[in-house]
Amino acid sequence: MTCSPSPGAPASAARRRIAVPGPQDLVSISDSPHAIVSLIHPATSSVDLAAWVASNRLRLESLLSHRGAVLFRGFRLAGPAEFHQVVEAWSPNLLTYTYGSTPRSRSSVAGVYTSTEYPADQSIPQHNEMSYARAWPRNLWFFCHKAASAGGATPLSSSSKVAARLTRSTLRCLADRGVLYVRRYGTGFDLNWQQAFETDSRSDVASFCREQGIEFAWSGDGADVLQTSQVCQAVVEHPVTGAELWFNQAHLFHSSALAGEVEDHGQLEFTRQAFLGDGEPIPTEMLDEVRAAYVAESVREPWQDGDVLLIDNMLVAHGRDPYSGPRRVLVAMTDEYRGIGGTT
Repeated sequence: MTCSPSPGAPASAARRRIAVPGPQDLVSISDSPHAIVSLIHPATSSVDLAAWVASNRLRLESLLSHRGAVLFRGFRLAGPAEFHQVVEAWSPNLLTYTYGSTPRSRSSVAGVYTSTEYPADQSIPQHNEMSYARAWPRNLWFFCHKAASAGGATPLSSSSKVAARLTRSTLRCLADRGVLYVRRYGTGFDLNWQQAFETDSRSDVASFCREQGIEFAWSGDGADVLQTSQVCQAVVEHPVTGAELWFNQAHLFHSSALAGEVEDHGQLEFTRQAFLGDGEPIPTEMLDEVRAAYVAESVREPWQDGDVLLIDNMLVAHGRDPYSGPRRVLVAMTDEYRGIGGTT
């Protein structure tokens, strides 16, 4: 239904009113063929995504708890600044990537990062962001500034369905004993501590580790090699749905994740490793089972330029397919959640 212009109103005013739909008609919401993703399209090209997100927080939270991911497609976002406005409309407190585990760069906008900067011919296995820590972002935001010419999708998988695929013995072994992550920085492989902790200050690193319950020690010439260790969760319960979720990165930190030639040279011993929480080795066959579960549950929605993807980082894991051609996907993180000691 549209309104007729008042007698003295110019034709341009009438056109503007006709072009703006009612509050319930600004977007269309549908389910993708994948059980994980809800699709949201604008009714017209003039819809302001940031304003819509700010006005529909509860609606989005409901979609996330039922599906796990929401894909906004067809909204005209020009670049990182407009993406930041959308994320800030959800939460004004964008998180940093302190204690990160993969190389990425800050964009020109605070709180917005590049996605993991691994070579284009490599896959990034499924994982929940920062599930190797005791505090993590509840929600992740992705912005496809430029889709690859081929490949480059961000596959998603349900953390509850991954858990359900595992044998009871694997699930309970890691759930009961947790995962011990050991990392070394400054060895010439992987990230150095300045990159991982986003600081050049050893005292800032020490403060962060004490606050997060991370054991740490300095060594090497000039004490420039840092080793950290921490026991974290393997399985968590979702705070809204109550679902049992597989939530750790043992399959990524374990030496079996590396290509054979790297593992054979023992380089992972100097960068990262995962053990059972009591320090015992994790049987490789358990982690092979985990990787197979992720592959079986993975779904893909190829990127289109301008897409914005919001995922519940606990309900949904993500990865990256190999690609060719230029690709630029940006990431922001919000809503810190503490698995030990409550929420913040």
